[in-house]
Amino acid sequence: MAPAGLSLGASVLCLLAWARLATADRVYIHPFHLLVYSKSSCDQLEKPRAESPPDPTFTPVPIQAKSSAVDEQALREQLVRATQQLEAEERLRAVKVGVLLNFMGFHMYKMLSETRSAASGAVLSPVALFGTLTSFYLGALDPTASRLQAFLGVPGEDRGCTSRLDGHKVLSALQTIQGLLVAQGGAGSRARLLLSTVVGLFTAPGLRLKQPFVQGLSSISPVTLSRSLDLSTDPDLAAEKINRFMQAVTGWEMGRPLTGVNPDSTLLFNTYVHFQGKMKGFSLLPGLQEFWVDNTTSVSVPMLLGIGTFHYWSDTQNNLSVTRVPLSANACLLLIQPHRAPDLRQVEALTFQHNFLTRMKNLSPRAIRLTMPQLTLKGSYDLQDLLAQTKLPALLGAEANLGKISDANLRVGKVLNSVLFELKADEGEQPTESAPQPAGPEVLEVTLNSPFLLAVLERDSAALHFLGRVSNPLSAA
Repeated sequence: MAPAGLSLGASVLCLLAWARLATADRVYIHPFHLLVYSKSSCDQLEKPRAESPPDPTFTPVPIQAKSSAVDEQALREQLVRATQQLEAEERLRAVKVGVLLNFMGFHMYKMLSETRSAASGAVLSPVALFGTLTSFYLGALDPTASRLQAFLGVPGEDRGCTSRLDGHKVLSALQTIQGLLVAQGGAGSRARLLLSTVVGLFTAPGLRLKQPFVQGLSSISPVTLSRSLDLSTDPDLAAEKINRFMQAVTGWEMGRPLTGVNPDSTLLFNTYVHFQGKMKGFSLLPGLQEFWVDNTTSVSVPMLLGIGTFHYWSDTQNNLSVTRVPLSANACLLLIQPHRAPDLRQVEALTFQHNFLTRMKNLSPRAIRLTMPQLTLKGSYDLQDLLAQTKLPALLGAEANLGKISDANLRVGKVLNSVLFELKADEGEQPTESAPQPAGPEVLEVTLNSPFLLAVLERDSAALHFLGRVSNPLSAA
């Protein structure tokens, strides 16, 4: 199997080659034209600097300043409104970004998985990851901006401004992707899916941030909290203060809290994501059930039961099976189970690749009695560590030119992505894909009582919102 990074690069080259052939006898159209600057935007950007006033700046308030609690229902309604009356170009842009973030997600999930043992879980949000990198692109100047653009999967091709990635378009597309996931039923409906993203910008005292940069983050994160604190005197205390602050503002219990702040850091960029899904037609089984962490160890966990017609595929050649469970009309949960528990790593490497969605077309309807754990997955990872694994440790290092974030010489410390992923029963309704409850010997028993993989897919954009490995439902990833 080719490395994930090679797959990403090869796919981009194939797209570019196809685009060149298709446009050989026509005016050149950039293969990512929906994501780059328009000619009119470039004319505005290329005005002499003397005509443009300097960006306004501000100093973040101290971390002890009072902050309002995050209203998750209001955030959901804001996402839903953003998807109402979408134009065709906006939907197509979301699909283009979905392709890029899926490739990036598989690549970085592989890096994350390699740092964790098979006995530990993993959960990653490709949308949050891509949003974090795009946010840094928004704040970068060359050569850092060009390097970030290439890493995001959009080659600049040395064609000038109209080949440069427009970070605002990408962040807007990510907002569309988020909204499409939760939009079922409209803004005022009872929410079965919640998705909340909060960004924390933590700076050294006195450091000034540029307002256009922070305001530009509102698409991917309507709640962006800029706070200052002493990061150098006692790094452990600084990490503790940040963790307490985010806990107080969000109410979320995140796994693997921030630790070990680098005392030389002047900026920490942390993204926090909370997903909650209620599974239609599933019920909570009475008591606790066994989940086998390995051949000799089990833990007692709450289990959910759903009986209905779900899409299913058993891949006997690769010793895995996939069950698709609807979360809404346009979102689904994909559950990937190895036929033998020790094969989980092999199945993970085979499944989470660029052809994942193509392989999922093999699923077909099947009457199933599905038993699975009620899930509360908590995971955190430092993007700086993942970049180091991809041989790009300096991308956001001391030499990075982030002049659109601040005029100061920024030293970026940890870039944390933290995920709280919850799945529970919604006992009031029948599953979207269910007929009357099937019974009899033709009903397939699918029981997820040993380690398995999962993915959350939004179908309109074909974007994967979460990738995960459940090794123990009771432990943080």
